[in-house]
Amino acid sequence: MSILIVYYSRSGTTKKIANILAEELGADLEEISSKSKRKGILGYLKSGQEAAQKKLTEIGPTEKNPADYDLIIIGTPVWVGTMSSPIRTYINHYLGKFRKMALFSTQGSKKEQKVFRELVEVLGKEPVATLFLSSKEVTQDKFESELNKFVKELKNI
Repeated sequence: MSILIVYYSRSGTTKKIANILAEELGADLEEISSKSKRKGILGYLKSGQEAAQKKLTEIGPTEKNPADYDLIIIGTPVWVGTMSSPIRTYINHYLGKFRKMALFSTQGSKKEQKVFRELVEVLGKEPVATLFLSSKEVTQDKFESELNKFVKELKNI
């Protein structure tokens, strides 16, 4: 099965998980880049505002076509309880080209957010698996058990 992991990471937390998943699953990676400045407090505030307003943003070019893959794993940080605007833009661009999908998110809280419900609504299909991790779990490397469960689910589809 061919797998593509598509992700956006403002701080590096989501990128860390995407890289580990790619290694575990033998998947290709597609990092979404934002043309907006998102560093520092102003970037943080701008990112939250875009997410809350469900705005699209300008992203850099992508190299891989999700229609060429059996499974797309979408990774996003959670901004104001929802997906990041770069991921929203990517999905908007490729809507209808995802065969099967799985979702993962990194977020400040350990409480499950509405992000997966919103992603399902936008994509129009249910994921085969989901994983949400807190930023603290990722930075302290305390996510192995949950990540292994997610990988096992994906290997069994």
